[in-house]
Amino acid sequence: MDRLKGKVALVSGGARGQGAAEARLFVNEGARVVVGDVLDDQARKLTEEINASAGSRAATSVHLDVTRAADWRGAMELCEREFGGLDILINNAGIFNMSTLEDTSEELWDSIVNINQKGVWLGMKIAVPAMRRRGAGAIVNISSVAGLTGSTGSTAYHGTKGAVRLLTKAAAVQYAGEGIRVNSVHPGIIGTQMIDIIPKDQREAIVKTVVPMKREGSAEEVAKVVLFLVSDDASYVTGAEFVVDGGYTAV
Repeated sequence: MDRLKGKVALVSGGARGQGAAEARLFVNEGARVVVGDVLDDQARKLTEEINASAGSRAATSVHLDVTRAADWRGAMELCEREFGGLDILINNAGIFNMSTLEDTSEELWDSIVNINQKGVWLGMKIAVPAMRRRGAGAIVNISSVAGLTGSTGSTAYHGTKGAVRLLTKAAAVQYAGEGIRVNSVHPGIIGTQMIDIIPKDQREAIVKTVVPMKREGSAEEVAKVVLFLVSDDASYVTGAEFVVDGGYTAV
């Protein structure tokens, strides 16, 4: 229960889904967590729930639009003011769309790139100096199996998640000497609100035909992999990509 004892974590897109699962798990493992999201009410309710369960003020929330450097700076200042610093960053915020290449408008493209790709870059850019002040750190960027493979749609999503994969490797090489580890996690079909735009029958068909384990994953299953990567158990792991997909990319 103490794998993250004394650590401070910031989770973007942390109000629900995978981000919320990570926030809960981190606090259970001894960390203090700042939940960043544009869903202010949901983020606040989550931290209230976490604190009630923990019996202490182990979590707080902050408004975080990951496309805005000012919001990232505000979140970082909160981490340092409230909890003394930052040791862990989870770039979890993201949006999903199923549009094909020709059906993707310029406005949609820019929106997905700004959140999924620019948001990851901004988060790392602003987190690294804070981690440097602590002497080390761990960053996990949530990509997707869409960052490893193609499909018949979701063109902008694929592009951004592929970019996250290589942004991760570039940062890992640049900051390894400073004790800052950077890894990516690539979830497959995970049963969260993000994929609710896929009709239920299509989701069931995908799971039955292309996922060897024949089921969707859970946010908690992804969170456990993320926990490993930010803990000292992964002290010699950086620049790596971890797939959590029930075998989807093995086919």
